[in-house]
Amino acid sequence: MSGSGVGGRIGRTRLAAGAAAVVTVAAGLGVRALAEGDFAKYAGDALYTLLIYALVVVAAPRVRPPVAALVAAGVSWLVEFAQLTGVPAALSQESPLARLALGTTFNPPDLLWYAVGAACGLIAHTLARRH
Repeated sequence: MSGSGVGGRIGRTRLAAGAAAVVTVAAGLGVRALAEGDFAKYAGDALYTLLIYALVVVAAPRVRPPVAALVAAGVSWLVEFAQLTGVPAALSQESPLARLALGTTFNPPDLLWYAVGAACGLIAHTLARRH
């Protein structure tokens, strides 16, 4: 398949989004290891949503940036509001991975930082599509 056709663009988009996901996970682990306090927490929130954004683009490479941003923010907010049920906290006691993915306690400021992550994804995706 040629790199100049639609398949080539889709493949490049998936590759770039996959690379962005890997870089985002590395950044999240770096922030977790090197920073503390509010900066680490809220940077982690934004990076969480940015990772979801990248995964949305991997799954649907033709997605428009505003749609990807809304999906990423929506998933993040859904997970945050699910914390009000106690289910994520219970799952987090069973698995460190669940704790990273689902959190444990509802925190309203997290909703803002998820929006920041979605906005960063929107900006980066829009710029990448222009080039």
